Amino acid sequence: MFYVINSVKCLVCIQSSTSIKRKKSNAKDITVQFFLLEVQHCNSLENDVKSMYGWFRRLLVKKESPQSSSSPHVQVRTPSPSVDGASSLVPTSTPNPPPPFLSSMIRWSQTYDLCVCHSPVDIEEAIRLATYLEKPACGLRCFLRQRDASVGGAIPTELCQAVQNSHCWALLITPNFLLDDWCQYMMHQALSEGPMSNRIIPLVLNLSYSQYPKELRFYYYKDLSKNPERGYTQVYKTVLKYLEDMDEKDAAKVDCNMHSTSNRLEGASCFPRTKLSSNYQNSEPLLSLQEIERTEAADS
Repeated sequence: MFYVINSVKCLVCIQSSTSIKRKKSNAKDITVQFFLLEVQHCNSLENDVKSMYGWFRRLLVKKESPQSSSSPHVQVRTPSPSVDGASSLVPTSTPNPPPPFLSSMIRWSQTYDLCVCHSPVDIEEAIRLATYLEKPACGLRCFLRQRDASVGGAIPTELCQAVQNSHCWALLITPNFLLDDWCQYMMHQALSEGPMSNRIIPLVLNLSYSQYPKELRFYYYKDLSKNPERGYTQVYKTVLKYLEDMDEKDAAKVDCNMHSTSNRLEGASCFPRTKLSSNYQNSEPLLSLQEIERTEAADS
């Protein structure tokens, strides 16, 4: 009986120990599972934090200006100050200063720098030429017949005044130019104003050499059918060269007038030597009568 009781007690102890072990293992499993859940939760929170941080960073970068950005993770290029106040991120080209002779008095003595003689049919090509020459980089003043002529004025008077009030003349010679009587009138007016000068600039467009006017055979011309923009540049350089030459001639004339005026003022301060006074100073001294008689007595 005692043996049975002891065996039962042993079984109970064994079961209790196994149950305790099971409980401990279950507790360990629960602890591990809980730890894993905590880790997963932390990872999800970390991902959420990272996503929220990225969202806030994008929001701040969009809202704040580049100059006031203080985020250490975002590199923003701050614009450096420039002459015209524009950002250095945008490429800016400094325009070249205009030549000094463009502000001379000889240039502003005329109303226009270039008179474009063209047919009304070729108004589009004339506008392209004038637009190129009148842009700020060139800064020339052009006369266009359909744009600058006075409304209600007589056509011959307006065209003649346009030729007379211009430094140079560009003749846009096309088949339509040859058929227009007013174009022929302006061409002959230009030839009478500046014959054999570099003020006349013939421009040929869609015209053969056989159709070229005989009055202009002794002038070099530019064919705009091949490269129009290059032709516009040559017209601009020709007008600039003429204005520069005129400014140099005017400056030389002013210097010559000043030099002659200064010489005139210097000559007025002293009396010129006359021929009589110079002859008198260079002649031998006169002898008295007594000296003459003595010389004659000595000779005898």
